[in-house]
Amino acid sequence: MAANILIVEDEESILELIAINLHQAGFNPIRSLNAEYAETLIREALPDLIILDWMLPGMSGVEFAKRVRGNPNTKKIPIIMLTAKSDESNKLKGLDTGADDYMTKPFSPKELIARIKAVLRRKSPELVDEPISIKGLALDPNKHLLQYNNKTITIGPTEFKLLNFFMKNPDRVFSRNQILDKIWGNKSDIDDRTVDVHIKRLRDTLKISGQESLIKTIRGIGYRLSKD
Repeated sequence: MAANILIVEDEESILELIAINLHQAGFNPIRSLNAEYAETLIREALPDLIILDWMLPGMSGVEFAKRVRGNPNTKKIPIIMLTAKSDESNKLKGLDTGADDYMTKPFSPKELIARIKAVLRRKSPELVDEPISIKGLALDPNKHLLQYNNKTITIGPTEFKLLNFFMKNPDRVFSRNQILDKIWGNKSDIDDRTVDVHIKRLRDTLKISGQESLIKTIRGIGYRLSKD
């Protein structure tokens, strides 16, 4: 489940450098040379994170960030700002617009990737494709691999996404609507009964390892993965 990263940068060489490094890190880069086109892209599909240049032709990065934060549909999208401006007052101004992090040019692509992963771990940990293990279950999103005590378990793609989401958010309770939003996005033809069907399938899959009780039903609310 690769995260979609929108890059808003008017220097094509920097745009491509970022996009190549994102792709190599397992992310899906989406390119825009200006804020106006970025707004069009966001209306078509919400990105999981925005890398935003401060100085842009037309609408500035700061103005664009304000618009993102002022829109209820986009206000929670994490933003990392890039700029040649390095003094503290400009950094604070960028953060005051709602940016989650800030990097000055020139920057290290490796550090940028590390910052992206750090922000996503805080905001949407299920989007960071790193191996994770709980009580003998080991899940590797990049390899789409689930193992229990080093033995591979066959699992369907939707159940894999569900387990990945729960394992990266242990002990947190999620409503059916929250799970729908995270796993299926904004598909209006999917209802909350779909969640119950796939939770049952996930539990059936986990029976092989005797770990079906990991997924708890919280009556009247939804589900959680319990590490205890």
